[in-house]
Amino acid sequence: MPETFPSAEIATETAKHPIDAPLAKVNQRFKAAKLGLKIERRGDKLNLRGTLPPRPDSPKLKAYQQRIPLSLPANKAGLKQIEKTAKVVAARLIENTFSWQDYLGPTAGLKRTGADIGAQIAVFKNHFFESRAGIAKPSSTRTTWEKAYVPYFNKLQAIAAQHPSYSLPEAIYATVQSTKANSRSRQICCTALEALASFLNISLPIELKAYWGSYGNSKTQLRRLPTDDEILQTYEKIKNPAWQFVYGIMATYGLRNHEVFYSDYSMLTSGDDEAAIEVLEATKTGQHDVWPFPLEWVDAFNLREVRLPKVNTDLSTTTLQLVGQLVSKQFRRYEIPFSPYDLRHAWAVRTIGVGLPDTVSARMMGHSVAVHNRTYHRWITRRDQSAAVKAALAKA
Repeated sequence: MPETFPSAEIATETAKHPIDAPLAKVNQRFKAAKLGLKIERRGDKLNLRGTLPPRPDSPKLKAYQQRIPLSLPANKAGLKQIEKTAKVVAARLIENTFSWQDYLGPTAGLKRTGADIGAQIAVFKNHFFESRAGIAKPSSTRTTWEKAYVPYFNKLQAIAAQHPSYSLPEAIYATVQSTKANSRSRQICCTALEALASFLNISLPIELKAYWGSYGNSKTQLRRLPTDDEILQTYEKIKNPAWQFVYGIMATYGLRNHEVFYSDYSMLTSGDDEAAIEVLEATKTGQHDVWPFPLEWVDAFNLREVRLPKVNTDLSTTTLQLVGQLVSKQFRRYEIPFSPYDLRHAWAVRTIGVGLPDTVSARMMGHSVAVHNRTYHRWITRRDQSAAVKAALAKA
């Protein structure tokens, strides 16, 4: 007896889904309204199909039949949601404002499902770490995330919870305004929330930079930096030889707090005349070489004998931030009348005074020329004016 197979009708009946009948009715309404879109079911998921603009990575120039991968559940709630979405898509197509960014990529699902801020931040966190892989040291990335992003994202979530009626942009502005005006924390907050908004494709009516205020390099311009004599005299207040070395190396080379512990001193200890040191790749701004200014401080502070304090520098168990905080703590302990960073600023001003090119100084400090010129504008301007006056007098 020949083998029999189920008829096509039976196979079709078996493949039917409880949502198919109401789905067909919705599609009929779409057709009658000439919406140009159709809901299709693929297994237990619902998607939209229609004539849509080319995707960002498509070589095509004209609209063509495509699927919007909404992947909503094939149930009554999913059908209700996709019907609403279809109307929004149709309106945007008519207005020529349709964007694939709202339906593709890591943030698309967040927008479609109305995910809470915590979920959106979690997706941004993955993006943050992935985008820096192979570019920055994992320890540096972790420190940046924990110190420059987490505090402000926590504040954002708290404000959103306190004001459930706020939209995300409103919660972002409220978070920024909750920080102290004209402060570094305000700037960092703006930077973190701007990055989040950009990642989520959220349009902010007012750029967050407008809220930065007056904090910034003007603080460096206005602060009184220690003189060379004061730096030499203060050195004597430190009784511990290891912390004397830290102080001396920062004053002579303009290092950041943590860079003292992540530098190669082999040229210095070998007796090399130039006494240059190498700041290692593990630091905040990566590898760069630094020369002493002034050179005579190498001997004044006995820097050829490297005596570092016993500090945990294993970046799998600590961070650059924590290492740097240990230096600040010792400055307070010895009642040093200026901050560790004042030694760095004083070094920069010293290089300006001796006429070292700004590009060279910036490279040795591990930052861009733009940052260097902006930070030390006052002293650079004075140097240039002095040189111009001297040149004019020489011609007179």
